[in-house]
Amino acid sequence: MNGQHTLNPGNTDRGIVTQQRAAPAAARQPIEDDKVMLRAARDLTKDIAEANPAIYWTDMLVSALIGYGALAGAILADSVPLAIALGVISALALYRALLFIHEISHFRRGAMARFGAAWNVLVGIPLLTPSFMYEGAHVIHHKRTQYGTVEDPEYLPLALMKPWTLPLFVVIAPLATVGLLFRFAVLVPLGAVIPAVRRVTWARFSALAINPKFRRRPVEDDLRQKVFWQELGGAVWAWTLIASVFLLGWKPILIAFAVFSVVATVNQLRTLVAHLWENEGEPMTVTAQFLDSVNVPPPGRIAELWAPVGLRYHALHHLMPSMPYHSLPEAHRRLARELGEGSTYHGANHPGMASLVARITRSTMTRR
Repeated sequence: MNGQHTLNPGNTDRGIVTQQRAAPAAARQPIEDDKVMLRAARDLTKDIAEANPAIYWTDMLVSALIGYGALAGAILADSVPLAIALGVISALALYRALLFIHEISHFRRGAMARFGAAWNVLVGIPLLTPSFMYEGAHVIHHKRTQYGTVEDPEYLPLALMKPWTLPLFVVIAPLATVGLLFRFAVLVPLGAVIPAVRRVTWARFSALAINPKFRRRPVEDDLRQKVFWQELGGAVWAWTLIASVFLLGWKPILIAFAVFSVVATVNQLRTLVAHLWENEGEPMTVTAQFLDSVNVPPPGRIAELWAPVGLRYHALHHLMPSMPYHSLPEAHRRLARELGEGSTYHGANHPGMASLVARITRSTMTRR
């Protein structure tokens, strides 16, 4: 872990990595950057670092089409089992479509602007999660001096908290649907006429954050126009949903909200296992951030359902945040092959969600 790694799969530093990650936070030593791994991540992936627009457009459009088609089928179905089956299909497809917000947040300024606009019209605004809720905020989670600190909107030391925090973290997820509807239907119009409401809404309810202490800074100039149009679209859509009750009855919106709540819950479960959550607020090296993050690589296939669009390689993403999602599987194969099972890189690979939840749960049990 001191930058002197070799490419020998039998490297004894692997035991040091394991011990450091398993040790209590108070006893854990700072992890220095593994320069061999960082250099390999840079050098072995240069030829796959460019986004392929055709893959992005096809994946997003097909996912949205399946999601909305299955949602319509669930609303129109006469059979309850059929409606449930279609609802599950809709939730998984819309979940995949929604997670392109993560890719959009990493686009270089001006890159694939049409894709971002189309995504907002087709997915972001209909699901009341437009891209400004990630753009400009998510990048904080990748800053070396802010990852895992109180300034990070996407980090809580869950493994170091009380046992009851884990079920609470998951069960509040379905409330996000109602909260987003309230934000766009009530707070946005009020904020247009009451500056104080606008400031509070932006600071506290304008980022997809899990850190309750996070406060978003005033809107950046390059986002200001996007925010205006996306909030306007969200407010119009929110009131359209409310008005639909009087035109179509309660069934369509209740089924839609049930599907969106499943999406929110699956995403919360994914978030729960995206990191090991073992940092107590101190700045971390890139390698330490990598080892606090999670890869769930093949051969398991189910991870592609709950961590799609490259998010099953979340630790690798923290090494190379700008790497397009469709290149992450190949990048993982190259690094795993080159560095070997005894390397630092192998230390971020985990078998699946169940083992990760069990690990975090065991950690919280020591905090009673």
